[in-house]
Amino acid sequence: MSDPVFLEFGARPQESVQLYRPGAPTEYPADVLERLTADASELVARYPESRSALLPLLHLVQSEDGYVTPAGIEFCARTLGLTAAEVVSVATFYSMYRRGPTGEYLVGVCTTTLCAVLGGDAILAALCDHLGIPPGGTTDDGAVTVERIECNAACDYAPVVMVNWEFFDDQTTASARELVDALRAGRAPSPTRGAPLGTFRETARLLAGFDDTRPGAVSASGAGGAPTMAGLRAAREAEGGAPS
Repeated sequence: MSDPVFLEFGARPQESVQLYRPGAPTEYPADVLERLTADASELVARYPESRSALLPLLHLVQSEDGYVTPAGIEFCARTLGLTAAEVVSVATFYSMYRRGPTGEYLVGVCTTTLCAVLGGDAILAALCDHLGIPPGGTTDDGAVTVERIECNAACDYAPVVMVNWEFFDDQTTASARELVDALRAGRAPSPTRGAPLGTFRETARLLAGFDDTRPGAVSASGAGGAPTMAGLRAAREAEGGAPS
């Protein structure tokens, strides 16, 4: 009889899909739990079925920890009457839920087709070389995480870099390096369009569904820029027909 063969299932601890990692909080202090419970109650009340609030709750716990931790998973499961496995299956399906500690600013470089053709891959490589980190890595000061992202429907401004999901359009390797240097120096630049930059955790709270109470943040969104509106103008000139 041959010797038995043992197979290890699941992700290895060093793999990015691993949610249970050394040092990750497994429970919240009483004061944090009280605050999160109050916030969660507000979110859950918006849905006829409580489990429908899972996506907002994952953003909520991410705003607390900077990523989805075992404490956050257990909190969501307990709040919604789900199993931890059900919560994990959702948290690992969507790329906006982080699986490890994330910098104060999450810098995403689009490398989907048009951005790639116009320099997205070069920008990603330049940033990683400049910061001394691999794609998905975080600087030693905890200020910046750089990652490759998929299309964010901003092809008319390619190549695009996003910081905490706010747009920085028409980037070059030089402008992208200046951008991350400013972020690390505590001088957060204004996005090309949209609201002023917040930290990653502040942005996660907004994505959970809470109002942006910063003065002028909502009014700053504005209308689309000239490249975005070109198609609409052409359609109007064609009296409602599709531009040829």
